[in-house]
Amino acid sequence: MKTERALNAVRLPDGSVKEVPSGTRLLELAPPSTSGPDRVVGALLQGEPVSLHASITEDCEVQWLRPSSHDGIRFIRRSLSCVLVRAAKDLFPERRLTILHSLSKGLFCELDGERPLRRSEVEALSARVAELAAAEMPMLPLPLSRAEALGRFIVERPDLARLFRNRDGEEATFYEFDGLVDYFHGPLVPHSGYVGPFELRFYAPGFILRYPSDEAPEVLPPFVDTRRLGKVFYEFKEWSQVLQVPDVGALNDIISLGEVNDFVRVAEALHEKRIAQIADAIDAARDRVRLILIAGPSASGKTTFAQRLAVQLRVNGMRPIPISLDDYYRNRDECPRDDNGEFDFEAVEALDIELLNDQLQRLTFGEAIHFPRFNFKTGKREFRQTALRLEPGQILICEGIHALNECISESVAKANKFKIYISALTQLNVDDHNRVPTTDTRLIRRIARDIQFRGTGARETLARWRSVRRGEDRYIFPFQEEADVMFNSGLFYELCVLRGMVEPLLREVPEDAAEYTEARRLIDLLVNFRVVGTDEIPPNSILREFIGATCFFRAE
Repeated sequence: MKTERALNAVRLPDGSVKEVPSGTRLLELAPPSTSGPDRVVGALLQGEPVSLHASITEDCEVQWLRPSSHDGIRFIRRSLSCVLVRAAKDLFPERRLTILHSLSKGLFCELDGERPLRRSEVEALSARVAELAAAEMPMLPLPLSRAEALGRFIVERPDLARLFRNRDGEEATFYEFDGLVDYFHGPLVPHSGYVGPFELRFYAPGFILRYPSDEAPEVLPPFVDTRRLGKVFYEFKEWSQVLQVPDVGALNDIISLGEVNDFVRVAEALHEKRIAQIADAIDAARDRVRLILIAGPSASGKTTFAQRLAVQLRVNGMRPIPISLDDYYRNRDECPRDDNGEFDFEAVEALDIELLNDQLQRLTFGEAIHFPRFNFKTGKREFRQTALRLEPGQILICEGIHALNECISESVAKANKFKIYISALTQLNVDDHNRVPTTDTRLIRRIARDIQFRGTGARETLARWRSVRRGEDRYIFPFQEEADVMFNSGLFYELCVLRGMVEPLLREVPEDAAEYTEARRLIDLLVNFRVVGTDEIPPNSILREFIGATCFFRAE
Protein backbone atom coordinates (compact mmCIF):
# COMPACT_ATOMS: atom_id res chain seq x y z
CA MET A 1 0.00 0.00 0.00
CA LYS A 2 1.35 3.42 -0.98
CA THR A 3 1.90 5.86 1.93
CA GLU A 4 1.24 9.55 1.35
CA ARG A 5 4.07 11.91 2.13
CA ALA A 6 3.62 14.39 5.00
CA LEU A 7 2.54 17.88 4.01
CA ASN A 8 4.60 20.95 4.85
CA ALA A 9 3.32 24.54 4.93
CA VAL A 10 5.46 26.87 2.81
CA ARG A 11 5.05 30.63 3.14
CA LEU A 12 5.87 32.22 -0.23
CA PRO A 13 7.16 35.78 -0.87
CA ASP A 14 3.68 37.08 -1.75
CA GLY A 15 2.44 36.07 1.73
CA SER A 16 0.48 33.06 0.56
CA VAL A 17 0.90 29.65 2.21
CA LYS A 18 1.07 26.50 0.14
CA GLU A 19 0.99 22.95 1.47
CA VAL A 20 3.32 20.60 -0.38
CA PRO A 21 4.49 17.02 0.19
CA SER A 22 7.74 16.62 2.09
CA GLY A 23 10.61 16.29 -0.38
CA THR A 24 9.18 18.78 -2.89
CA ARG A 25 12.01 20.67 -4.59
CA LEU A 26 12.04 24.46 -4.62
CA LEU A 27 12.26 24.29 -8.43
CA GLU A 28 8.69 23.01 -8.40
CA LEU A 29 7.52 26.07 -6.44
CA ALA A 30 9.57 28.78 -8.12
CA PRO A 31 7.91 31.17 -10.61
CA PRO A 32 8.06 30.01 -14.24
CA SER A 33 11.56 30.31 -15.64
CA THR A 34 12.24 33.51 -17.54
CA SER A 35 15.36 35.14 -18.86
CA GLY A 36 16.78 38.40 -17.63
CA PRO A 37 16.99 40.03 -14.21
CA ASP A 38 13.63 38.60 -13.06
CA ARG A 39 14.76 35.00 -13.37
CA VAL A 40 14.82 33.15 -10.04
CA VAL A 41 18.32 31.72 -9.54
CA GLY A 42 18.14 30.56 -5.93
CA ALA A 43 16.24 30.93 -2.70
CA LEU A 44 16.46 31.84 0.96
CA LEU A 45 14.98 29.01 3.02
CA GLN A 46 14.45 30.26 6.58
CA GLY A 47 17.01 32.95 5.77
CA GLU A 48 19.64 30.49 4.51
CA PRO A 49 20.67 30.64 0.84
CA VAL A 50 19.98 27.31 -0.90
CA SER A 51 19.94 25.83 -4.38
CA LEU A 52 16.59 25.48 -6.12
CA HIS A 53 17.34 21.74 -6.07
CA ALA A 54 16.89 21.83 -2.26
CA SER A 55 13.90 19.96 -0.87
CA ILE A 56 11.19 21.06 1.56
CA THR A 57 11.35 18.91 4.70
CA GLU A 58 9.44 21.04 7.24
CA ASP A 59 7.18 24.07 7.54
CA CYS A 60 9.19 27.03 6.28
CA GLU A 61 9.35 30.45 4.68
CA VAL A 62 10.84 30.94 1.20
CA GLN A 63 12.18 34.04 -0.54
CA TRP A 64 13.24 33.96 -4.19
CA LEU A 65 16.62 35.32 -5.24
CA ARG A 66 17.17 37.03 -8.59
CA PRO A 67 20.33 38.32 -10.32
CA SER A 68 19.26 41.87 -9.47
CA SER A 69 19.85 41.15 -5.77
CA HIS A 70 23.22 41.08 -4.01
CA ASP A 71 22.70 37.46 -2.90
CA GLY A 72 21.35 36.39 -6.28
CA ILE A 73 24.33 37.68 -8.27
CA ARG A 74 26.59 35.65 -5.96
CA PHE A 75 24.79 32.49 -7.17
CA ILE A 76 25.62 33.53 -10.74
CA ARG A 77 29.30 34.24 -10.01
CA ARG A 78 29.90 30.99 -8.12
CA SER A 79 28.16 29.00 -10.85
CA LEU A 80 30.21 30.72 -13.54
CA SER A 81 33.34 29.72 -11.63
CA CYS A 82 32.09 26.13 -11.58
CA VAL A 83 31.58 26.14 -15.36
CA LEU A 84 35.06 27.63 -15.78
CA VAL A 85 36.61 24.86 -13.67
CA ARG A 86 34.89 22.20 -15.79
CA ALA A 87 35.98 23.90 -19.04
CA ALA A 88 39.59 24.13 -17.84
CA LYS A 89 39.62 20.42 -16.99
CA ASP A 90 38.26 19.63 -20.44
CA LEU A 91 40.86 21.65 -22.35
CA PHE A 92 43.88 21.74 -20.04
CA PRO A 93 43.74 18.66 -17.78
CA GLU A 94 47.47 18.94 -17.03
CA ARG A 95 47.21 22.53 -15.78
CA ARG A 96 46.11 23.77 -12.34
CA LEU A 97 43.41 26.45 -12.40
CA THR A 98 43.44 28.92 -9.51
CA ILE A 99 40.80 31.63 -9.03
CA LEU A 100 42.87 34.15 -7.14
CA HIS A 101 41.39 37.58 -6.44
CA SER A 102 39.13 40.37 -7.63
CA LEU A 103 40.58 42.68 -10.28
CA SER A 104 39.01 45.19 -12.68
CA LYS A 105 35.48 44.18 -11.63
CA GLY A 106 36.18 40.50 -12.28
CA LEU A 107 38.23 37.60 -10.96
CA PHE A 108 41.88 37.17 -11.89
CA CYS A 109 42.69 33.53 -12.64
CA GLU A 110 45.80 31.59 -13.58
CA LEU A 111 46.41 28.30 -15.36
CA ASP A 112 49.75 27.04 -14.10
CA GLY A 113 51.85 25.08 -16.54
CA GLU A 114 55.32 24.60 -17.99
CA ARG A 115 54.91 27.59 -20.32
CA PRO A 116 53.07 30.93 -20.17
CA LEU A 117 49.39 31.02 -21.01
CA ARG A 118 48.57 32.21 -24.54
CA ARG A 119 45.80 34.50 -25.69
CA SER A 120 44.52 31.82 -28.07
CA GLU A 121 44.16 29.40 -25.15
CA VAL A 122 42.03 31.89 -23.22
CA GLU A 123 39.85 32.31 -26.32
CA ALA A 124 39.43 28.53 -26.56
CA LEU A 125 38.58 28.37 -22.86
CA SER A 126 35.96 31.09 -23.31
CA ALA A 127 34.37 29.16 -26.18
CA ARG A 128 34.20 26.02 -24.04
CA VAL A 129 32.55 27.91 -21.15
CA ALA A 130 29.94 29.19 -23.61
CA GLU A 131 29.30 25.63 -24.88
CA LEU A 132 28.80 24.30 -21.35
CA ALA A 133 26.45 27.18 -20.52
CA ALA A 134 24.37 26.56 -23.65
CA ALA A 135 24.08 22.86 -22.77
CA GLU A 136 22.07 23.73 -19.61
CA MET A 137 23.53 20.85 -17.62
CA PRO A 138 22.35 20.50 -14.00
CA MET A 139 24.40 21.63 -11.00
CA LEU A 140 23.37 19.23 -8.27
CA PRO A 141 24.13 19.56 -4.53
CA LEU A 142 26.16 16.65 -3.16
CA PRO A 143 26.56 16.47 0.65
CA LEU A 144 29.86 14.84 1.67
CA SER A 145 31.17 14.01 5.12
CA ARG A 146 34.62 15.12 6.17
CA ALA A 147 35.93 11.55 5.72
CA GLU A 148 34.39 11.28 2.24
CA ALA A 149 35.88 14.64 1.19
CA LEU A 150 39.33 13.67 2.42
CA GLY A 151 39.18 10.29 0.72
CA ARG A 152 38.03 11.76 -2.58
CA PHE A 153 40.44 14.71 -2.81
CA ILE A 154 43.60 13.77 -0.94
CA VAL A 155 45.45 12.98 -4.18
CA GLU A 156 43.68 15.01 -6.87
CA ARG A 157 43.05 18.20 -4.83
CA PRO A 158 45.51 18.57 -1.93
CA ASP A 159 44.19 22.10 -1.35
CA LEU A 160 40.72 20.72 -0.52
CA ALA A 161 42.20 17.91 1.56
CA ARG A 162 44.13 20.47 3.65
CA LEU A 163 40.98 22.53 4.12
CA PHE A 164 38.72 19.71 5.28
CA ARG A 165 41.37 18.18 7.52
CA ASN A 166 40.96 21.12 9.91
CA ARG A 167 37.64 22.72 8.92
CA ASP A 168 34.80 22.83 11.45
CA GLY A 169 31.76 20.69 10.72
CA GLU A 170 31.37 17.04 9.83
CA GLU A 171 29.61 17.63 6.52
CA ALA A 172 29.71 20.12 3.64
CA THR A 173 27.73 20.58 0.43
CA PHE A 174 29.71 19.97 -2.75
CA TYR A 175 28.30 20.29 -6.28
CA GLU A 176 28.30 17.86 -9.17
CA PHE A 177 28.40 19.26 -12.68
CA ASP A 178 29.11 17.25 -15.85
CA GLY A 179 31.23 14.74 -13.93
CA LEU A 180 33.01 17.42 -11.89
CA VAL A 181 32.65 17.27 -8.10
CA ASP A 182 33.91 20.42 -6.41
CA TYR A 183 33.34 22.65 -3.40
CA PHE A 184 32.10 26.22 -3.71
CA HIS A 185 31.54 28.71 -0.93
CA GLY A 186 27.76 28.79 -1.27
CA PRO A 187 24.94 27.39 -3.44
CA LEU A 188 24.84 27.31 -7.25
CA VAL A 189 22.11 27.88 -9.84
CA PRO A 190 19.98 24.93 -11.06
CA HIS A 191 21.85 24.47 -14.35
CA SER A 192 24.61 26.05 -16.40
CA GLY A 193 22.21 27.95 -18.64
CA TYR A 194 21.59 30.43 -15.81
CA VAL A 195 25.12 31.91 -15.77
CA GLY A 196 24.35 34.79 -18.14
CA PRO A 197 26.84 37.12 -19.86
CA PHE A 198 30.55 36.72 -19.15
CA GLU A 199 33.96 37.46 -20.63
CA LEU A 200 37.36 35.83 -20.31
CA ARG A 201 39.88 38.60 -20.93
CA PHE A 202 43.53 37.64 -21.46
CA TYR A 203 45.59 39.43 -18.81
CA ALA A 204 49.13 38.07 -18.58
CA PRO A 205 50.16 35.94 -16.81
CA GLY A 206 46.54 34.78 -16.57
CA PHE A 207 43.07 36.06 -17.44
CA ILE A 208 40.15 37.90 -15.88
CA LEU A 209 36.73 36.27 -15.56
CA ARG A 210 34.29 39.16 -15.96
CA TYR A 211 30.60 39.14 -15.00
CA PRO A 212 27.72 41.60 -14.41
CA SER A 213 26.82 43.35 -11.17
CA ASP A 214 23.50 43.16 -9.35
CA GLU A 215 22.80 46.74 -10.47
CA ALA A 216 22.93 45.71 -14.16
CA PRO A 217 22.77 41.88 -14.25
CA GLU A 218 22.31 41.66 -18.02
CA VAL A 219 25.42 43.57 -19.16
CA LEU A 220 29.12 43.52 -18.37
CA PRO A 221 30.49 46.68 -16.74
CA PRO A 222 33.05 48.74 -18.69
CA PHE A 223 36.55 47.32 -18.33
CA VAL A 224 38.85 49.49 -16.23
CA ASP A 225 42.47 48.37 -16.12
CA THR A 226 43.76 48.48 -12.51
CA ARG A 227 47.27 47.29 -13.27
CA ARG A 228 48.90 48.92 -10.24
CA LEU A 229 46.46 47.12 -7.98
CA GLY A 230 47.31 43.88 -9.76
CA LYS A 231 50.98 44.36 -8.90
CA VAL A 232 50.08 44.62 -5.21
CA PHE A 233 48.24 41.30 -5.41
CA TYR A 234 51.29 39.80 -7.09
CA GLU A 235 53.46 41.05 -4.22
CA PHE A 236 51.09 39.39 -1.77
CA LYS A 237 51.42 36.16 -3.75
CA GLU A 238 55.20 36.39 -3.32
CA TRP A 239 54.70 36.88 0.42
CA SER A 240 52.55 33.73 0.54
CA GLN A 241 55.44 31.82 -1.05
CA VAL A 242 57.84 33.21 1.57
CA LEU A 243 55.47 32.11 4.34
CA GLN A 244 54.60 28.84 2.56
CA VAL A 245 50.85 29.38 2.90
CA PRO A 246 49.13 28.93 -0.48
CA ASP A 247 45.69 28.60 1.14
CA VAL A 248 43.70 28.48 4.37
CA GLY A 249 44.34 24.76 4.82
CA ALA A 250 48.10 25.35 4.90
CA LEU A 251 47.62 28.12 7.48
CA ASN A 252 45.51 25.81 9.64
CA ASP A 253 48.26 23.19 9.47
CA ILE A 254 50.75 25.74 10.84
CA ILE A 255 48.38 26.52 13.71
CA SER A 256 47.86 22.82 14.43
CA LEU A 257 51.63 22.32 14.66
CA GLY A 258 51.92 25.14 17.20
CA GLU A 259 54.05 27.31 14.88
CA VAL A 260 51.71 30.29 14.60
CA ASN A 261 53.81 32.64 16.78
CA ASP A 262 56.78 32.52 14.42
CA PHE A 263 54.38 32.87 11.50
CA VAL A 264 52.86 36.04 13.01
CA ARG A 265 56.30 37.60 13.51
CA VAL A 266 57.35 36.97 9.90
CA ALA A 267 54.02 38.29 8.54
CA GLU A 268 54.40 41.46 10.61
CA ALA A 269 58.03 41.82 9.51
CA LEU A 270 56.92 41.77 5.87
CA HIS A 271 54.62 44.70 6.65
CA GLU A 272 57.39 46.61 8.40
CA LYS A 273 59.80 46.01 5.54
CA ARG A 274 57.31 47.34 3.00
CA ILE A 275 56.54 50.43 5.12
CA ALA A 276 60.29 51.10 5.42
CA GLN A 277 60.62 50.82 1.63
CA ILE A 278 57.86 53.41 1.17
CA ALA A 279 59.58 55.72 3.68
CA ASP A 280 62.84 55.31 1.77
CA ALA A 281 61.10 56.24 -1.49
CA ILE A 282 59.77 59.41 0.15
CA ASP A 283 63.19 60.16 1.62
CA ALA A 284 64.77 59.84 -1.84
CA ALA A 285 62.41 62.58 -3.03
CA ARG A 286 62.65 64.77 0.08
CA ASP A 287 63.95 67.73 -1.95
CA ARG A 288 60.57 68.05 -3.67
CA VAL A 289 57.93 66.23 -1.56
CA ARG A 290 56.09 68.40 0.96
CA LEU A 291 52.81 66.52 1.31
CA ILE A 292 52.07 62.80 1.79
CA LEU A 293 48.47 61.81 1.00
CA ILE A 294 47.08 58.50 2.31
CA ALA A 295 43.68 57.14 1.29
CA GLY A 296 41.90 53.82 1.42
CA PRO A 297 38.48 52.28 1.99
CA SER A 298 36.84 51.61 5.34
CA ALA A 299 38.77 49.34 7.75
CA SER A 300 41.89 49.35 5.59
CA GLY A 301 44.11 50.40 8.51
CA LYS A 302 44.92 53.92 7.28
CA THR A 303 45.44 55.40 10.75
CA THR A 304 47.90 52.79 12.00
CA PHE A 305 49.71 52.78 8.67
CA ALA A 306 50.15 56.56 8.86
CA GLN A 307 51.59 56.21 12.37
CA ARG A 308 54.01 53.46 11.34
CA LEU A 309 55.06 55.39 8.26
CA ALA A 310 55.74 58.42 10.46
CA VAL A 311 58.07 56.31 12.62
CA GLN A 312 60.02 55.15 9.57
CA LEU A 313 60.22 58.71 8.25
CA ARG A 314 61.71 59.82 11.56
CA VAL A 315 64.27 57.04 11.22
CA ASN A 316 65.28 58.75 7.97
CA GLY A 317 65.63 62.10 9.69
CA MET A 318 62.32 63.53 8.50
CA ARG A 319 59.79 65.12 10.86
CA PRO A 320 56.19 64.36 9.79
CA ILE A 321 53.23 66.54 10.84
CA PRO A 322 49.79 64.86 10.69
CA ILE A 323 46.73 66.51 9.16
CA SER A 324 43.28 64.97 9.51
CA LEU A 325 40.77 65.62 6.77
CA ASP A 326 38.04 65.20 9.41
CA ASP A 327 39.04 68.58 10.86
CA TYR A 328 38.09 70.24 7.57
CA TYR A 329 34.41 69.28 7.69
CA ARG A 330 32.07 72.15 6.95
CA ASN A 331 29.83 73.25 9.78
CA ARG A 332 27.05 70.72 10.01
CA ASP A 333 24.35 73.07 8.77
CA GLU A 334 26.43 73.58 5.59
CA CYS A 335 26.96 69.86 4.97
CA PRO A 336 25.37 68.38 1.80
CA ARG A 337 22.55 65.86 2.11
CA ASP A 338 22.00 62.56 0.34
CA ASP A 339 18.94 61.39 -1.60
CA ASN A 340 17.19 60.50 1.67
CA GLY A 341 17.71 63.96 3.14
CA GLU A 342 20.38 62.75 5.58
CA PHE A 343 23.72 64.51 6.05
CA ASP A 344 26.19 63.00 3.59
CA PHE A 345 29.48 63.01 5.49
CA GLU A 346 31.05 60.71 2.88
CA ALA A 347 30.74 63.29 0.08
CA VAL A 348 33.85 65.26 -0.79
CA GLU A 349 31.65 68.38 -0.72
CA ALA A 350 31.27 67.88 3.04
CA LEU A 351 34.85 69.15 3.34
CA ASP A 352 35.80 72.83 3.18
CA ILE A 353 37.99 72.27 0.13
CA GLU A 354 38.73 75.97 -0.29
CA LEU A 355 40.12 76.32 3.23
CA LEU A 356 42.12 73.12 2.96
CA ASN A 357 43.75 74.14 -0.33
CA ASP A 358 44.50 77.60 0.99
CA GLN A 359 46.21 76.26 4.11
CA LEU A 360 48.16 73.58 2.24
CA GLN A 361 49.46 76.15 -0.21
CA ARG A 362 50.46 78.58 2.50
CA LEU A 363 52.23 75.86 4.47
CA THR A 364 54.23 74.67 1.48
CA PHE A 365 55.20 78.31 0.80
CA GLY A 366 56.59 78.56 4.33
CA GLU A 367 53.78 80.64 5.86
CA ALA A 368 52.30 80.07 9.34
CA ILE A 369 48.66 78.91 9.65
CA HIS A 370 46.18 78.02 12.38
CA PHE A 371 44.87 74.48 11.89
CA PRO A 372 41.13 73.89 12.35
CA ARG A 373 39.70 71.30 14.73
CA PHE A 374 36.19 70.00 14.06
CA ASN A 375 34.05 69.72 17.17
CA PHE A 376 31.84 66.69 16.55
CA LYS A 377 29.66 67.49 19.57
CA THR A 378 28.69 70.97 18.39
CA GLY A 379 29.00 70.21 14.68
CA LYS A 380 31.11 73.32 14.18
CA ARG A 381 34.71 74.02 13.23
CA GLU A 382 37.07 75.73 15.65
CA PHE A 383 40.61 76.99 15.15
CA ARG A 384 43.65 76.13 17.24
CA GLN A 385 45.41 78.99 18.96
CA THR A 386 48.94 77.81 18.17
CA ALA A 387 50.19 78.68 14.71
CA LEU A 388 52.21 76.18 12.70
CA ARG A 389 54.92 76.77 10.12
CA LEU A 390 56.57 74.04 8.04
CA GLU A 391 60.22 74.03 9.10
CA PRO A 392 63.14 72.47 7.17
CA GLY A 393 62.96 68.66 7.44
CA GLN A 394 59.24 68.68 8.22
CA ILE A 395 56.68 67.04 5.96
CA LEU A 396 52.86 66.94 6.06
CA ILE A 397 50.94 63.64 6.27
CA CYS A 398 47.27 63.93 5.29
CA GLU A 399 45.08 60.86 5.82
CA GLY A 400 41.42 60.40 4.86
CA ILE A 401 39.07 58.75 2.38
CA HIS A 402 39.33 61.67 -0.08
CA ALA A 403 43.09 62.15 0.19
CA LEU A 404 43.82 60.96 -3.37
CA ASN A 405 41.14 63.16 -4.92
CA GLU A 406 43.11 65.89 -6.65
CA CYS A 407 40.54 68.56 -5.77
CA ILE A 408 41.44 68.53 -2.07
CA SER A 409 45.09 69.40 -2.75
CA GLU A 410 45.08 71.08 -6.17
CA SER A 411 46.85 74.13 -4.74
CA VAL A 412 49.96 72.01 -4.19
CA ALA A 413 52.00 71.10 -7.26
CA LYS A 414 51.89 67.41 -8.16
CA ALA A 415 55.68 67.24 -7.92
CA ASN A 416 55.39 68.20 -4.23
CA LYS A 417 52.96 65.35 -3.41
CA PHE A 418 53.40 61.66 -2.68
CA LYS A 419 50.18 59.61 -2.86
CA ILE A 420 49.64 56.28 -1.09
CA TYR A 421 46.67 53.92 -1.47
CA ILE A 422 46.08 51.33 1.23
CA SER A 423 43.65 48.43 1.48
CA ALA A 424 43.44 44.92 2.93
CA LEU A 425 44.01 43.08 -0.35
CA THR A 426 44.08 39.48 0.84
CA GLN A 427 45.04 36.74 -1.58
CA LEU A 428 44.89 33.84 0.88
CA ASN A 429 42.39 31.56 -0.82
CA VAL A 430 40.14 29.10 0.95
CA ASP A 431 41.24 26.66 -1.77
CA ASP A 432 42.13 26.81 -5.46
CA HIS A 433 38.60 27.75 -6.54
CA ASN A 434 37.31 29.81 -3.58
CA ARG A 435 38.85 33.13 -2.64
CA VAL A 436 38.55 35.23 0.51
CA PRO A 437 36.95 38.46 -0.76
CA THR A 438 38.81 41.63 0.21
CA THR A 439 35.54 43.33 1.14
CA ASP A 440 34.70 40.49 3.55
CA THR A 441 38.02 40.92 5.35
CA ARG A 442 37.37 44.64 5.77
CA LEU A 443 33.78 44.06 6.90
CA ILE A 444 34.91 41.56 9.54
CA ARG A 445 37.56 44.04 10.72
CA ARG A 446 34.92 46.74 10.99
CA ILE A 447 32.55 44.53 13.00
CA ALA A 448 35.35 43.88 15.51
CA ARG A 449 36.23 47.57 15.73
CA ASP A 450 32.65 48.86 15.94
CA ILE A 451 31.65 46.65 18.87
CA GLN A 452 34.71 47.60 20.91
CA PHE A 453 35.14 51.27 20.21
CA ARG A 454 31.73 52.48 19.03
CA GLY A 455 29.34 50.21 20.90
CA THR A 456 27.78 49.17 17.58
CA GLY A 457 26.63 45.57 17.20
CA ALA A 458 27.22 43.34 14.18
CA ARG A 459 23.67 43.78 12.91
CA GLU A 460 24.00 47.58 12.69
CA THR A 461 27.42 47.36 11.04
CA LEU A 462 26.04 44.92 8.46
CA ALA A 463 23.07 47.21 7.80
CA ARG A 464 25.37 50.16 7.04
CA TRP A 465 27.87 48.25 4.91
CA ARG A 466 26.13 48.60 1.54
CA SER A 467 26.00 52.37 1.99
CA VAL A 468 29.69 52.40 2.94
CA ARG A 469 30.53 50.39 -0.16
CA ARG A 470 28.59 52.76 -2.41
CA GLY A 471 30.58 55.66 -0.99
CA GLU A 472 33.84 53.80 -1.67
CA ASP A 473 32.84 53.10 -5.27
CA ARG A 474 32.15 56.78 -5.75
CA TYR A 475 34.85 58.54 -3.74
CA ILE A 476 37.80 56.17 -3.28
CA PHE A 477 38.23 53.46 -5.90
CA PRO A 478 38.19 55.83 -8.93
CA PHE A 479 41.39 57.44 -7.62
CA GLN A 480 43.35 54.39 -6.50
CA GLU A 481 45.39 54.08 -9.70
CA GLU A 482 46.68 57.63 -9.20
CA ALA A 483 48.72 56.56 -6.18
CA ASP A 484 52.51 56.62 -6.33
CA VAL A 485 52.59 53.45 -4.23
CA MET A 486 50.06 50.99 -2.84
CA PHE A 487 50.24 49.21 0.48
CA ASN A 488 48.48 45.95 1.25
CA SER A 489 47.44 45.97 4.91
CA GLY A 490 46.12 42.39 4.77
CA LEU A 491 47.66 39.91 7.21
CA PHE A 492 47.60 36.20 6.41
CA TYR A 493 46.60 35.21 9.94
CA GLU A 494 44.08 37.95 10.75
CA LEU A 495 40.83 36.05 10.13
CA CYS A 496 42.04 33.40 12.58
CA VAL A 497 42.23 36.11 15.26
CA LEU A 498 39.09 37.95 14.20
CA ARG A 499 37.00 34.77 14.11
CA GLY A 500 37.13 34.41 17.88
CA MET A 501 35.84 37.97 18.31
CA VAL A 502 33.37 38.29 15.44
CA GLU A 503 31.72 34.89 15.06
CA PRO A 504 29.81 35.15 18.39
CA LEU A 505 28.55 38.60 17.36
CA LEU A 506 27.33 37.29 14.01
CA ARG A 507 25.50 34.43 15.72
CA GLU A 508 23.53 37.00 17.74
CA VAL A 509 21.86 38.38 14.58
CA PRO A 510 18.24 37.07 14.79
CA GLU A 511 16.76 34.93 12.03
CA ASP A 512 14.03 37.47 11.27
CA ALA A 513 16.56 40.28 10.68
CA ALA A 514 17.31 41.51 7.18
CA GLU A 515 21.02 41.09 8.00
CA TYR A 516 20.71 37.42 8.99
CA THR A 517 21.65 36.00 5.58
CA GLU A 518 24.81 38.09 5.40
CA ALA A 519 25.72 37.16 8.97
CA ARG A 520 25.37 33.45 8.14
CA ARG A 521 27.49 33.87 5.00
CA LEU A 522 30.32 35.41 7.01
CA ILE A 523 30.06 32.67 9.62
CA ASP A 524 30.37 30.08 6.85
CA LEU A 525 33.55 31.85 5.73
CA LEU A 526 35.05 32.09 9.22
CA VAL A 527 34.52 28.43 10.09
CA ASN A 528 37.27 27.62 7.58
CA PHE A 529 39.83 29.26 9.91
CA ARG A 530 41.23 27.84 13.12
CA VAL A 531 41.06 30.31 16.02
CA VAL A 532 44.23 32.11 17.17
CA GLY A 533 44.41 34.23 20.33
CA THR A 534 45.55 37.85 20.52
CA ASP A 535 48.52 37.48 22.90
CA GLU A 536 51.16 37.24 20.18
CA ILE A 537 49.90 40.17 18.09
CA PRO A 538 52.43 43.03 18.45
CA PRO A 539 51.08 46.37 19.75
CA ASN A 540 52.03 48.21 16.54
CA SER A 541 50.23 45.72 14.27
CA ILE A 542 47.62 47.14 11.91
CA LEU A 543 45.31 44.45 13.28
CA ARG A 544 45.45 46.18 16.70
CA GLU A 545 43.48 49.07 15.19
CA PHE A 546 40.50 46.70 15.12
CA ILE A 547 41.03 44.37 18.10
CA GLY A 548 42.39 46.93 20.57
CA ALA A 549 45.56 47.47 22.66
CA THR A 550 47.39 49.41 19.95
CA CYS A 551 50.46 51.37 21.02
CA PHE A 552 49.61 54.34 18.81
CA PHE A 553 46.19 55.61 19.82
CA ARG A 554 42.84 54.71 21.25
CA ALA A 555 40.89 53.43 18.24
CA GLU A 556 37.62 55.28 17.63
